[in-house]
Amino acid sequence: MYSVLIIDDEEPLREAIKILGLWEELGVLQLYEAANGREALHILEHYTVHIALVDMKMPELNGVQLLQLIEEKYPEVLSIVISGYNDFEYTKQAIRSRVVDYILKPVNRHDLNTALRNAVNIIEAKQRKTEETIHQNITLNMSLPKLKEKLYLSLIDRNSQKYYSEDLMQVVGLGRSNHMFSITTIRILNMDALIQRRFKNDIDLLQFAASNVIHDVLSNYFQTFSFANPKQEREIITVVSLEGSYYEDMNYKLYHGMNSIVTTLDQLFELDVIVGVGLPVQEITELAVSFDQSKLALMSYRLHNRSANVVKYDEVTHLDIPKEHKSIFTRMSQLRQVLETGNSQLLQSMLHDMMNQWNNTEQFTIGESEKITDELIMVLNDIAIEYGVPASGLPGSNMNAFRVLGICRDYNNYVQYKEVLQQYIQLYKQFIDAVKQQDTSFKVNDIKKYIDHYYYEDIKVTMFAEKYYLSREYLMKLFKQQYGCGIHEYIQSVRMEKAKELLQDSNLKIQDISEMLGYKDKNYFSKAFRNYFKMTPSEYRAYEEK
Repeated sequence: MYSVLIIDDEEPLREAIKILGLWEELGVLQLYEAANGREALHILEHYTVHIALVDMKMPELNGVQLLQLIEEKYPEVLSIVISGYNDFEYTKQAIRSRVVDYILKPVNRHDLNTALRNAVNIIEAKQRKTEETIHQNITLNMSLPKLKEKLYLSLIDRNSQKYYSEDLMQVVGLGRSNHMFSITTIRILNMDALIQRRFKNDIDLLQFAASNVIHDVLSNYFQTFSFANPKQEREIITVVSLEGSYYEDMNYKLYHGMNSIVTTLDQLFELDVIVGVGLPVQEITELAVSFDQSKLALMSYRLHNRSANVVKYDEVTHLDIPKEHKSIFTRMSQLRQVLETGNSQLLQSMLHDMMNQWNNTEQFTIGESEKITDELIMVLNDIAIEYGVPASGLPGSNMNAFRVLGICRDYNNYVQYKEVLQQYIQLYKQFIDAVKQQDTSFKVNDIKKYIDHYYYEDIKVTMFAEKYYLSREYLMKLFKQQYGCGIHEYIQSVRMEKAKELLQDSNLKIQDISEMLGYKDKNYFSKAFRNYFKMTPSEYRAYEEK
């Protein structure tokens, strides 16, 4: 691992040092020899030397001169001085901070190996420091993109006080003046199908590939940084900046750059994307404005129009975007009927009417489709819970859960959007059908029997919901329909009736009865008894004893 150069004009001393050194133990694999300073410099020039043992009195080039040259030309080499006793005062003048140690002639084993060990310890410490520095740099380089992403997100979310600072801007390379900034939002329309066919179901891999293409295409004009939108997995946010640019120039270059990206992503990966472009801003702290504009431009994209995939915000202001919101709530009665009966013709008819109504406007946008989808999922969740489907078993707003369940949510036209809506409705129909099948083996009386036998336990409705795989709300509804009271009310009534029986035994204390009924607090039991019978347990016992 290490190499040592022995520099002394006396060959017997060099041989003695070679014999006395614990080279293997110290990790020294290579020994070099030099009879004078000139030979030593030649070896240092052509070989790697870690430690040099330097005799102070040598011909041609003495130790003082050699040490100075080593310090100047080979500062990584550690030096150990070899000096005669009579020369020690002279030697002290030559010793600098770079000299690790000194040993006196005649050299003995202990002094030699102690000095060598000191040198090896210094080398190892330097190596550890270097490795730590390299590791820190690697960690920093790996974490910088994530740090930059958090910074941009905090600016976009108007929560910049969480991460933004001038020092941080310098660290991530954004502490520049005279720059203009803009944001584009890219929506992938065929993501579900594509990740399965070409990206091994790895969304991160798709996003990484797309981000690299974005950088490659735009890097001729801009400094760019792309990252996935954490609130919408189909979207990639790209921040671009340009130094000393004019507003019109940057807007023009960015629009044409994004058109090139649309074409390139299609050619390389068959990615079908649309892009919303926000206007340039002068300050990085105004990125939220550009981001909002890019989203508005993206959401204004019309499904019937497949001619232009890049929408600029300044174009949106000229579009006649409908203000009225098409709502799924007007179809709730039909949805209930479809989910209840499973009538496929009714489903097709409902979707056909909906799509015809919206298609006639020819202004149906991506934004409108998202609102309708969100409303549909919300309505379907509510209806499913009413039918007894546990809320924990529903996908809710987790879009990844739909993909796991085999729902493809890709669409770029009306026909595909209709198919997506149909998939959602059919999925929730399956949830409700599964509950109905469970209902055939489940009887509400089972809950009543359990309460009658185990009234003293800490009974919760959730334990029945988990046991029978039915929603808490549905179970409570069924119980009340059959017995005229809620589950909690029935538990209370059973305990109170049992309390009356136990109070007739005068040997039982109120505290004992309270514990036998499952109450941990005597006072709580007494309060519950009084609320139920309008008298305390003691009053009831006294009344019965008369």
